[in-house]
Amino acid sequence: MEGTAGTEIDVIVVGAGPTGLLLAGDLASAGLSVTVVERRPHETSNMTRAFGVHARTLELLDARDLADELVKTGTTIDRMSVFQRLTLDLSPLPTRFPFLLITPQYEVERLLERRAVAAGVEFRYGTELRALRQETGAVTAEDTGADGTGTTLRARYLVGADGHRSAVRRELGLPFPGRSVIRSIVLADVRLAEKPAGLVTVNGTGETFAFIAPFGDGWYRVMGWNRHRQVPDSEPVDLEEVRGITRSAFGTDYGMHDARWISRFHSDERQVPAYRTGRVFLAGDAAHVHSPAGGQGLNTGLQDAANLSWKLVSVLRGDAPDPEALLDSYHAERHPVGRMVLRSSGGLLRLAMAHGPFQRTVRALGTRVMSTVRPAAAKVAGRITGVGIAYGAPRGAHRLTGRRAPDVALTEGRLYGLLRKGEFVLIAPQGAPARTPDVPVPGRVIRASWANTARRDTLLVRPDGYIAWATD
Repeated sequence: MEGTAGTEIDVIVVGAGPTGLLLAGDLASAGLSVTVVERRPHETSNMTRAFGVHARTLELLDARDLADELVKTGTTIDRMSVFQRLTLDLSPLPTRFPFLLITPQYEVERLLERRAVAAGVEFRYGTELRALRQETGAVTAEDTGADGTGTTLRARYLVGADGHRSAVRRELGLPFPGRSVIRSIVLADVRLAEKPAGLVTVNGTGETFAFIAPFGDGWYRVMGWNRHRQVPDSEPVDLEEVRGITRSAFGTDYGMHDARWISRFHSDERQVPAYRTGRVFLAGDAAHVHSPAGGQGLNTGLQDAANLSWKLVSVLRGDAPDPEALLDSYHAERHPVGRMVLRSSGGLLRLAMAHGPFQRTVRALGTRVMSTVRPAAAKVAGRITGVGIAYGAPRGAHRLTGRRAPDVALTEGRLYGLLRKGEFVLIAPQGAPARTPDVPVPGRVIRASWANTARRDTLLVRPDGYIAWATD
């Protein structure tokens, strides 16, 4: 290798998609040295598959002072029409963001990259990871630039956020078990002469299914599948094929015209068995891939990054009482979430593909239950949007431990405003000394008080917005 960097790098992040960008920005904002290695050249494209940002992800972006700006780039939707039988209402969600934000992935990346650059992250675009090896106290990565020049980088830790064809996962020799669940999905950004009745519309006939969502600027994202046209991803696709699928699923193509982008792809369900291998971690699509149903891919990756970043910061700053246990908790908390997303998104996809009489009857019963039983609909909405996701708690822990903390009002302002400092927040009743937590705190603590004088409990909120400890 021609060039060698010293050991001054705290973390190497491989991959400059949303997951890698959020992680790198968090680490650098905490004062750590971070280098991002990205094989793609540095360019912005308006062609992207991901386009939905859910409520929990918006809360995490709010804790980084990015959510309000991102919301302005898209369209907010608080209801989704599913299989022409069910309207999923997001407006009751207990959050500042009771909606699905339709905005292209490149808008998310733009804000996250700007934050990372401002925090001092070093970017190496057009650079491909060729090899890595772990040593005592360090990880060594060998990469090659677009001009063929090789470089060796050494860091304390490395994170692979480099997608479903992850070079980091390959170098670790980890399997990626699973299978392809659906082939020949077509994707298009189009204009429509007629607006669909619902802002987000999904329907399946057994032979086809289609999904339509507005970007808010006159363009619509259309996704569809035809059971009788299962061809390789390389097979050309034109607007007439997209129109035909849409007409079959909805009875109309809404006057579809002027496609700016059309693509064909397939979808896998896969999950790596270990999110951590020594000093190397996997996050986002490098750790798990699943069907596009529910729009959870981008969101799950960003939530992986938010979980991992504060733990790496605590360990590298020397704040963690038990560094290895804290780093192991990344896999312990996020692997079950990834598995749950695989199951829920796969279940939604299978409902959309329901073909035989029995499958379609099950779908009809399921949508009827969710449309009439509020707790069932609320649970589904909580799973899809992320606000209902909680982490496991030790035996005997307070009932709130491991749950997501809502954006409660404090005398010092909103909770998620305080979380922008990247530290723990200890919330206690007004005028009372905050009780010291019964658990070691792996970080620094900001003290705050409830704005509601009737509240007498005390909470310790982690930097990622989950409750680490509580007492009545």
